[in-house]
Amino acid sequence: MLHINDLTYRIDGRLLFERTSAGIPARHKVGLVGRNGAGKTTLLRLISGEISPDDGEIRTPKHASMCLVCQEAPGGPESLLDTVLAADSERAALLEEAETAQDPDRIAEIHMRLGDIDAHSAPARAASILSGLGFNEEEQQRPCAEFSGGWRMRVALASALFASPDVLLLDEPSNYLDLEGTLWLENFLKTYPHTVVIVSHDRELLNTAVTSILHLSQGKLNLYAGGYDAFEAMRREQQRLNLSLKKRQDDERRRLEAFVERFRYKATKARQAQARVKVLEKMQPIAAQVNERVAGFQFPNPKKSLGNPLIRLEEVSAGYAPGEPVLSNLDLRLDEDDRIGLLGANGNGKSTFAKLLAGRLDPLSGHRGCSKKMVAGYFAQHQLDELNPARSPYDHIVELMPDATEAQKRAHLGKLGFGIDTADTPAGDLSGGEKARLLFALAAFEGPHLLILDEPTNHLDVDSREALIHAINDYDGAVILISHDRHLLEACADQLWLVRDGTVTPYDGDIGGYREECLSERGAGRATRSTSQGAGGAVRVSRQKKRRKDAARRVELAPLKKEMTKKEQKVAAISGEIATLDTKLGDMALYENDPDKAARLARQRGELAKALEYAEAEWLEASETYEKARV
Repeated sequence: MLHINDLTYRIDGRLLFERTSAGIPARHKVGLVGRNGAGKTTLLRLISGEISPDDGEIRTPKHASMCLVCQEAPGGPESLLDTVLAADSERAALLEEAETAQDPDRIAEIHMRLGDIDAHSAPARAASILSGLGFNEEEQQRPCAEFSGGWRMRVALASALFASPDVLLLDEPSNYLDLEGTLWLENFLKTYPHTVVIVSHDRELLNTAVTSILHLSQGKLNLYAGGYDAFEAMRREQQRLNLSLKKRQDDERRRLEAFVERFRYKATKARQAQARVKVLEKMQPIAAQVNERVAGFQFPNPKKSLGNPLIRLEEVSAGYAPGEPVLSNLDLRLDEDDRIGLLGANGNGKSTFAKLLAGRLDPLSGHRGCSKKMVAGYFAQHQLDELNPARSPYDHIVELMPDATEAQKRAHLGKLGFGIDTADTPAGDLSGGEKARLLFALAAFEGPHLLILDEPTNHLDVDSREALIHAINDYDGAVILISHDRHLLEACADQLWLVRDGTVTPYDGDIGGYREECLSERGAGRATRSTSQGAGGAVRVSRQKKRRKDAARRVELAPLKKEMTKKEQKVAAISGEIATLDTKLGDMALYENDPDKAARLARQRGELAKALEYAEAEWLEASETYEKARV
């Protein structure tokens, strides 16, 4: 069990934890929740031993291994697969010792332990985890340094999952995952055999993957059984009882005080009055309920209806260079009241499609029909980093409302959730959630007919996400949602469109059906190696017989499989190069700053597209030959 005893901790003089205690049973999956800034990440650092408490202690079982997914993403020359394999320090040490050991007994012990921890299956397990988090076989062989920070954080997560520590600490892991990766992670954590403490604002993850909720509020920790929905119901009931009890106590306090005030100077009642004074002194006050409701979001409705369809795509191709479509054969209609969630793994073209709908990207071919009066509001996560750090929310509102009075500007800021303490704060000093709130306001200021939200929830806590859901559902215009938050999609989207294989098509199923598809494609995400210390000899003998039989069959098929794998890796390598070019070509600044480079990259993509067609044909032929031989 993980014990937190009388924990006290201050940061910059602010009291985060005040003599709070909690106990987490072994092998429990716990969701750590609380408002932004409450100290959740700090608590993970305290548990991991990265920092020390001012008072109290945190105890874990002796010799228990622990891992906090580091905020520094790996970025060395090692391949993704080697980086993940290195996370199992015991296996690495045993393999290294096996190469130099001389004592027969020690050699036997080493190989026995390697068998117990399933060392022979480690590369396959590591590859399965990387695949579940979105890396194909070719990408797993590439150096970490070639990937962006968000993708390298996935590698850090994969390393932690592969190491299978006794206590796994995760801080907002879904923030750098797409929906498909989040669905896989949910399934993985459900079967993880050890203790997990996960900070998350993803409601579905907290309902699916955890067995209890650890709530941090006002420096205190309280553990609730069940997922987030059960916790929320219990907390509401607890708050109701506390308010009722406080009302009764306040009424009793007023009655006693009135008696004392009336009779304390009367000799016949003085003794009774004194007794009531003592009762008052001993009466422990019940804390008034702190109002933790977050400020709502507001998306102004369109000022005038434009009629249906709002947007019509007919045989449209979209991309960033002529003849180089990222998406093709788009035949879709978007109406004024549509609420559409976009599905598809990162890199498939969701953002490209969003830019096409918003009018920020012209079709390469085909027809995009819409009114010239249509206004689209567009929110994307990368915009948070593009805010001028020196400009405050007030500065932005002054620009948008030049003719308004000072009182009107301040009132509008208040409606957006920017009060006296934040309205004049430079954007560089705002929290991630406050920056997101500002960007929502800027995107929707003109009352758009279409609202496009690309990963809007990354910096919002659970209550803020609920407020966002209400705002979206109250908004009268069309909505396009790109999000890894399943709860947001299920609560707001009436339709699902799938971005895959270079096009966009309506998806007939629901999120649950899509989840099953993703798990089938990426593997179900079985948790980890066996850590049993006493595997029986009969089991090992049985494994050895099966391995010998399988090995003989593999020898027969090896040449054909090698050829098929070689062709598959070539396809994956070319696809990876195309994806890298698409990312570069997706930067609109490239065309303004270096048009020659943009043209050169576009030509390279065209050449790679042709090479990909030829490579895929070779791979399909090799695959058919291998499959026939297996029958």
